[in-house]
Amino acid sequence: MAIFLFVGSAYGVENIIVTATKTTKNRLNIPFSVGVVEKKDIQNKQLLGLDESMSRIPGLFFSNKYNYSRDLRLSIRGFGARSNFGIRGIKVFIDGMPSTAPDGQTALDDLDLSTVSRIEVLRGPSSSLYGASSGGVVNIFTEDGSGTPSVEFGTMAGEYSFFRNHFKAGGDFKNLKYFLSSSHLNYGGYRRHSDVKQTNFSSKASYKFHDGSIAKVSFRTVDSPYAEDSGGMNEVERSEGKRNARQRNIDLDAGEEVSDKKLSFSWEKETDGHKLLLKNYYNWRQFDAKLPLTPFIGAGIVKLDRFFVGGGAQYTNLRSFKGLNQSFIVGLDVESMSDDRRRFNNLAGAQGPLRFEQEENADTLGIFYQQEINVTDRLRASGGLRYDRVKFDIKDKFLDNGDQSDTLKFNEVTYSVGASFEISKLTSLYANYSTGFETPTFTEFANPSNNGSLGGFANVAAQRSNGFEIGIKGAFFEDSFFELVYYDIDVEDEVTTVSNIGGRAFFNNADTERKGVEISFDVNLPSYLTLYGVYSYSDFEFVKFNNSPQSIGSRLPGVPKHNGNLGLNFNHPGGFYLDVNWGHTGSIFTNNINTVRANQYDLTNVLFGFTFELEKLTLNSRVGINNLFKQDYNQEIRIQDATRRFFEPGPGRNFYGAINLIYEFSK
Repeated sequence: MAIFLFVGSAYGVENIIVTATKTTKNRLNIPFSVGVVEKKDIQNKQLLGLDESMSRIPGLFFSNKYNYSRDLRLSIRGFGARSNFGIRGIKVFIDGMPSTAPDGQTALDDLDLSTVSRIEVLRGPSSSLYGASSGGVVNIFTEDGSGTPSVEFGTMAGEYSFFRNHFKAGGDFKNLKYFLSSSHLNYGGYRRHSDVKQTNFSSKASYKFHDGSIAKVSFRTVDSPYAEDSGGMNEVERSEGKRNARQRNIDLDAGEEVSDKKLSFSWEKETDGHKLLLKNYYNWRQFDAKLPLTPFIGAGIVKLDRFFVGGGAQYTNLRSFKGLNQSFIVGLDVESMSDDRRRFNNLAGAQGPLRFEQEENADTLGIFYQQEINVTDRLRASGGLRYDRVKFDIKDKFLDNGDQSDTLKFNEVTYSVGASFEISKLTSLYANYSTGFETPTFTEFANPSNNGSLGGFANVAAQRSNGFEIGIKGAFFEDSFFELVYYDIDVEDEVTTVSNIGGRAFFNNADTERKGVEISFDVNLPSYLTLYGVYSYSDFEFVKFNNSPQSIGSRLPGVPKHNGNLGLNFNHPGGFYLDVNWGHTGSIFTNNINTVRANQYDLTNVLFGFTFELEKLTLNSRVGINNLFKQDYNQEIRIQDATRRFFEPGPGRNFYGAINLIYEFSK
């Protein structure tokens, strides 16, 4: 299911492989916006969240890094900005297997950042490639254990009771590659009532058979017995003490407990221009949450048991046709998910009477076709077509208020067309037009008029998007790379937050228009220096909103209009390295009618360390400083909060240190 992307050193980037658009292409010839982050820029961080490394990709915005009970929120060109917790509207894959459930919700608790070797991001509507909830695609790859057998132990410590340890081991033996890892996090958090404890384990193996086919198996699990939620603040509470927690969150013990397991298998074979890929995956998830809802407001204790199974097949043809270099892909994706969801009254943190119980089932079927042709030596064209069928079924098991069982079906056809033209060997123009659709998640169907106490489906339709982009990418000169892109996306029936009560969000539909410009560059300078930067201009506004006509013309909340990042990296061959990074986030509106906004802020982070090698032993030590100049800022905005508790303050200047030891065995 991969597109392989080669970028030569002439463009200031190492040779890399990218699996963003499912065919083998040079980066300059891909008619889409694709960003890549490599291992050295991922693992040499504090490893609290993906935002630490992915800030080098334009068009992305992150929030909620420090509240593990609500998870990191990621938006790509505005898709996912509405999420009250976790990632929505964006497809996320780990080692080729989806972490996004059939209803569009993504949870990454099971991802151990110390194992991530590469991250690739496809920006913009991508449903013709990946189906529903594809306002962007994030492909995450973990280490595979190839090469000399080795073991690694790392330990980290920092302010706010931050402790993290990890262990990794891997290598290969004849045709077998193997890798396993474990990590443990204890983090007290910046604010009161924000402690988190989390333990991860992962393993993977691949075997190459004599006929050239390759079989892979992967297993990941996470256990998080608690992740506390300190709650949002209004402006008065924030001024009285940024490190305080909302008292109701403390009284009702707001937070979550998670246990998650993922198991996957794949088999692939390539011969004479033909390639076949088969895959199968399973997910078991248990989720318990305590929301700061009193029985008068709503049922505040949530219990969820999930089973998710899926699979797919993909055939790729890379053979030329009548003298034309071409490739085409045809494939099938099938998924099924069953959730047992219950809600109880929250009685001072204890479980009260049952108030809500339903079985939620989601079944999806996707069939896709993609074609790419080299029209001339300099002009390349591509197109994709996909059909998706999505069925949501709710069986109400709590009948005190009547039977709210219901079924909802979606049948969607999406497509994309694109072309790239080589201006020179170092620079290409590209353009594409893509469509997409996104179903609401099960939690977004909740009925706001009854605080979600009723089952069934509220009046929330699937959103549809049509997007156009045009860009130029290439090299200024040797040892550099740049990209400039303009996009225009119209979204019909965008799933939009209309209220947020006690940490629970409710939604309706609105039409939005999104226009933006993205700039990124990476330049290798003399004296072992690298200058890199990104800038995103995001002009997103409501153009139709029946539920809130006064919001028409307002900016989309939760996303800044201006967002940028500039960094300077020094990497000496002797082992010393230094990275200074400055990020700017513009003001962010907190509500749909744009009457309250969070102020703009600038964060400067510094990382310096040393790598020492002695025969088979490698020592890597580093020290990081976050928020060097003690900027006062909000690390999360709770959109449309009914009590105007929009703000979650971020920490001031803080330090952390890490030591990694790697030992390589002889073959």
